[in-house]
Amino acid sequence: MAKPVRAAIGDTWIRCSFCQGDVFRNREVKLNSSGAEFMNLGWANESATGLICWNCGYVLLFANPGLKLYKVEKDKG
Repeated sequence: MAKPVRAAIGDTWIRCSFCQGDVFRNREVKLNSSGAEFMNLGWANESATGLICWNCGYVLLFANPGLKLYKVEKDKG
């Protein structure tokens, strides 16, 4: 099970653009290009951090290396 995180770039905390939630689960997402896939070089494509809103499931993508993730303890209830 994915661990909940909060995220920020510099002093700006990330919020879901759909529901304004501030807790996410994260995963690496490949930014595939058709040219690289055609040449069997998909492994060389750039990747981004996908933040999946814990509340509504909306996905935000960040290629900014300044994105910082902070672990969160979710309520058990």
